[in-house]
Amino acid sequence: MTESACSTDHILCTWGVAREFGGVQALRGVDLHVTRGSITGLIGPNGSGKTTLFQVISGMDRGATGSISFDGEPILGRRPSQIYQRGLARTFQLSRVFPELTVLENLVVAGSRHDRSVRERALGLLERVRLRDYAGARGKNLSYGQQKLVEFLRVLMSDPALILLDEPAAGVNPTLRQTLWDMVRHLNGLGTTFLVIEHNMEVIADLCSSVYVLSEGEIIAHGDFAAIRNDERVLEAYFGKKRKPATA
Repeated sequence: MTESACSTDHILCTWGVAREFGGVQALRGVDLHVTRGSITGLIGPNGSGKTTLFQVISGMDRGATGSISFDGEPILGRRPSQIYQRGLARTFQLSRVFPELTVLENLVVAGSRHDRSVRERALGLLERVRLRDYAGARGKNLSYGQQKLVEFLRVLMSDPALILLDEPAAGVNPTLRQTLWDMVRHLNGLGTTFLVIEHNMEVIADLCSSVYVLSEGEIIAHGDFAAIRNDERVLEAYFGKKRKPATA
């Protein structure tokens, strides 16, 4: 993909993004584009570079080469706070709630203003995921699944245009997992764009209109789920050998 291929329909584009660690190429010329208002999936075997790509896009890792555009502006090499302020936020594989703060404080601290409206927004989000009764509980006293939900809600406090979700449902019980995905669908219906790393292929098939497959740091396939699930390169990356593509 060339830089000219990134239109106003695309909220995020990367071109030739590469990252090396001690001679090991973690990312190899990654090109992808995320359509504004979409839920786009990013899948691949363990160690394929998915989280590294999120680190680079979000500014947590500033050692990559190539180009990244978010909402029409170059962001590669910018500080995480600058990227966050532009409207790009992310979650992490492991929960990062503040253990000694209350659930409500965990959300309010991420608000752009410290006034009553921020508190009301936080309580409204907690109500939506049925965690309002836990507003006064300390983060460390929540279950792991509840902590993951609180981290997701904290991201929402800045009202981002694009959210990177890094395995948000990992380790979460089925009830909370469904609550999370319902929230993603709701927000997407309101216009929020998502780029999602997720190992559950049923979720990817159900949620995502477009899917990228990363293997050994390279994009090896892109399309809708029906197309990529029958791609021989994808089958080989996941299973280590060529398999007969599935039939409809």
